[in-house]
Amino acid sequence: MSSSKKKNPMYLHRTADGAEPRIRRAYDKKFKVTPAYRASLPDMMEAAEAIPGAIVPIQQVGISHFKLPLKYRTKAGKTLTLETSVTGTVSLQAELKGINMSRIMRTFYAHKDEITTGEWMGKVLKAYLRKVESKSARLKIAFSYPMLQESLRSGLAGYQFYDVAFEGLMTADGRYRRFIQFDFVYSSACPCSAELSEHARDQREAYTVPHSQRSKARLLIEEAEGKKIWIEDIQALCLRALRTETQVMVKREDEQAFAELNGAHLKFVEDAARLLYAELIKDKRIVDFQVACSHQESLHSHDAVSVICKGVPGGLAADFFDFRTLVC
Repeated sequence: MSSSKKKNPMYLHRTADGAEPRIRRAYDKKFKVTPAYRASLPDMMEAAEAIPGAIVPIQQVGISHFKLPLKYRTKAGKTLTLETSVTGTVSLQAELKGINMSRIMRTFYAHKDEITTGEWMGKVLKAYLRKVESKSARLKIAFSYPMLQESLRSGLAGYQFYDVAFEGLMTADGRYRRFIQFDFVYSSACPCSAELSEHARDQREAYTVPHSQRSKARLLIEEAEGKKIWIEDIQALCLRALRTETQVMVKREDEQAFAELNGAHLKFVEDAARLLYAELIKDKRIVDFQVACSHQESLHSHDAVSVICKGVPGGLAADFFDFRTLVC
């Protein structure tokens, strides 16, 4: 015997006994937004209700990791279009509830067809400072930058990709600061292991393999006002300092050459930091810098790390501690 009890109506769905939902759900493809309709839309930024939590300013609020293709000019004058991850934030005054985040994105799209430079970033920062009526702002764009690398002896060539980020900071007093973050991957052959291996061969005719490992240096560079340092310049600086960049295209003669190269340029993680310091300190286009190195040990189950900075009063400090981001 079936139950004759009437079903309770639902808000969004039809019930088993055929009762229609209280709310009709449909998307009207033909609806067109008019200026008057747009003007009638509610704006949460105008809400008069109390701000929840403490009535205090927020130092950074914005958007992170939205992507768009941006144009970059190489040192040789070519233009590359690269997928770019963008993070943009502004400060928020205590009495304001929030910001219109879509305005930040729209600012980038208004400038997306221009060449991406430090000056371009400053223009974007000023534009969205005006649009969101803030006092300070910062911007970071991250991308993978290709450079053709020649093999050591075989004459082959392949693309090496470098993780790069441009950062811009517009301070409340109107100063604009430009930074470049650059990751350089290299091989580090342990001087101690090499010495002990030679001892074993000399004293006991024992064949050994000294340990070496893939390693990464992350440079954070502040550019001098009115100066430009190219990505290619930073890569060349790292190569001069460390010598043993990992290879792309390798034949047997290249692998042998790489072993010789590592033997000629043994280095502890402390050596890597000091070698990079020696090159960075000579470049007048660089106001300040921080270097973090990580040697991902093949001997140990942990990594060997070091951090060094230029030592500018009030500048970048050697307080890097996120070494897991240096895994390569």
